[in-house]
Amino acid sequence: MTKKQIRKGDAKGAIPDRETVLRFIAENPNRASKRDIAKAFSLKGQDRIDLKLLLKDLENDGLLEKRRKTLVRPGSLPPGTVLEIVAREDDGSLMARPSEWPHDGSVAPAVRIRAERPAKNRKRGPAPSVGDQVLARIAQNDDPADAPFTGRIMKVLERSKGFTLGVFRSTPGGGGRIEPVERRDKEILIAPDDVGKAKDGDLVEVQSARTGRHGLNRGKIQDVVGSVASERAISTIALHAHGIPHVFPPAVLDEATKADHATMKNREDWRKIPLVTIDPADAKDHDDAVFAEADDNPENRGGVIVYVAIADVAWYVRPDSALDREAFKRGNSVYFPDRVVPMLPERISNDLCSLKEGVDRPALALRMIFNHDGRKIGHTFHRVMMKSAARLAYAQAQQAIDGHPDDKTGTLLDGVLKPLWHAYGVLKKGRDRRQPLDLDLPERKIRLNDDGSVADVIVPDRLDAHRLIEEFMIQANVAAAESLERKRQPLIYRIHDEPSLAKQEALRDFLKTLNMSLSKGNLRSNSFNGILAGARDKPYETMVSEMVLRSQSQAVYSPDNIGHFGLNLRKYAHFTSPIRRYADLIVHRALIAAYGLGEGGVTAREEENLEEIAAEISAFERRAMAAERDTVDRLIAHHLADRVGEIFNGQISGVTKSGLFVSLPQFGADGFVPVSTLGLDYYIYDESHQAMVGEKSGMGYRLGDCVEVRLAEAIPLAGALRFEMLSEGRKLPTATRSFHKANSSSRKQRGSVRRGRRRG
Repeated sequence: MTKKQIRKGDAKGAIPDRETVLRFIAENPNRASKRDIAKAFSLKGQDRIDLKLLLKDLENDGLLEKRRKTLVRPGSLPPGTVLEIVAREDDGSLMARPSEWPHDGSVAPAVRIRAERPAKNRKRGPAPSVGDQVLARIAQNDDPADAPFTGRIMKVLERSKGFTLGVFRSTPGGGGRIEPVERRDKEILIAPDDVGKAKDGDLVEVQSARTGRHGLNRGKIQDVVGSVASERAISTIALHAHGIPHVFPPAVLDEATKADHATMKNREDWRKIPLVTIDPADAKDHDDAVFAEADDNPENRGGVIVYVAIADVAWYVRPDSALDREAFKRGNSVYFPDRVVPMLPERISNDLCSLKEGVDRPALALRMIFNHDGRKIGHTFHRVMMKSAARLAYAQAQQAIDGHPDDKTGTLLDGVLKPLWHAYGVLKKGRDRRQPLDLDLPERKIRLNDDGSVADVIVPDRLDAHRLIEEFMIQANVAAAESLERKRQPLIYRIHDEPSLAKQEALRDFLKTLNMSLSKGNLRSNSFNGILAGARDKPYETMVSEMVLRSQSQAVYSPDNIGHFGLNLRKYAHFTSPIRRYADLIVHRALIAAYGLGEGGVTAREEENLEEIAAEISAFERRAMAAERDTVDRLIAHHLADRVGEIFNGQISGVTKSGLFVSLPQFGADGFVPVSTLGLDYYIYDESHQAMVGEKSGMGYRLGDCVEVRLAEAIPLAGALRFEMLSEGRKLPTATRSFHKANSSSRKQRGSVRRGRRRG
């Protein structure tokens, strides 16, 4: 920063002071790039250079973070966030917290709900109240005495019924108690007259009422969800706890039943192209099909043509129909080990829009041409009628390529499968050149017994068949974004921001302890690939992979494009799964409208509301992920409930001030070791090194350490495991011990001050 005096105020044409800049960024979280700020204050020439220096100063002071081209306040929430209203202040204002927050021991930030008058001619809905779940537009609050954020409610998602979800446990004299599924909730007493039809062990919804300042609350059972011993009880808990719609209203089912097969109107006939679907063996819907061939154009020697056809959901699900409103309400399909909660009824998802083998099906398709080096020459979109030549499983297709075809794949090997794999080899050259983030962590899959209990946990093999479909879909998504931009058609992008400065620094500090480094300046995805490659086959490989993963931002949907950092792509939109993602359906409608492909295009109303649609479906995606994660945790806790006291080998997967998270690789489960149970030493949390260090001994535990633990407690309803640490801590690197000594000294000084005050 130069010594030049920065003029104060926010008058047009004057360089704003630090406070004004921070206020502008807080109030404009979506439009706060350097260009936006310069334009807002009418800055030109030298003033723009001074603004750049001012912003750099704010970054260096930790008051701003740069996420791609946008500046944000550190620790900021997404512009559109789902909140749960948790309290009403004495002045009548509402306080809320994010509904979903990382399980890292930190407290979710408070958000003050900003009251606003409704616009003219806009009907006022019921006022939001405590317990409601709302979608809010978030802004930073500069008042240090107030909540760190303010929120303007965009939509009330779920009205509070004052209900608690729990399991009814009957007592001998009649009545009983409710064991809440949320660990933070207290038990509720149920009088005999308030039991209703509930039986012991039933999962129920209870309306509770506080009866006094002391003792347990009393409640009345309002609804019996089902037996907690049933096959689907665990996923049912997640559905109710997260407020995920899972029962289709009669009007939606009626509309789906009456849907008729698509016609050839405005369609090309692609039924002779031998497109095939390649999916998991247990897949029930098939929404994408592929084919490839060598390009016979002499000017593109060695090039390939790739065809991708995606189910034409937009033909059946029209804007503002009952099907459309329900799909938007759900946002996406939710996948549990025991079932799928689909975005669309089975009549649509598993029948009319499933690209079944040998059956005519409508599709939105594209034809992409690549040169021998994997560079795309061009592409075109088409609305077609297709007929799948075969339904294949990943392993089945891979085995055929590996020299073990079966009766079906044997007939497809030369004409379909080998050309597909050849095309993948060409496209892979482009992928290798692009160098997306190469974070290929194993994905565990839970297999269940017939009674819904856990049979085992497996890590499916990662095959080239998976990578082939993945790369073809990525290229199709890129083509969709490029085409819509070229047509100047508003769309919803899939964006992924670069890691925040704070997360970059945390990763940098951690890597120093391993004598590794992360470059500064403009990061790209391949900056992390070098780190991952350097840790490969080392004892700390998993630890480094986990830390790189934690440093990444979360991908979201937005009508404003900042590119996709992880994939290293400038333009990216979800197009390939309209059966299970509402974002893809919007992109399909946009393509239909932009290219004049017939009925079912995007409407003017949808275009006006893209920001709200993107915010909602991003929030619903996070909701689904949380529900899926909680269900897996509960299933594993049920599976291990009879094994309390057993000893397991695990790995430290998280370090917080309050203790250690330990993962059991064979189960894909995490449990917690409270810091108070680690031993007689006083343990200090070293965030930068992701370690817990004993003050006296200098012995401790780090992220990634392999340890032995005893299962001390399993709480199936909460999905919680508690462990006792059996492994001794180890001597940690010099940097970590230096941190421990510095903190020890600081702690002693603070203790002396406190003792001095007590003596005084």
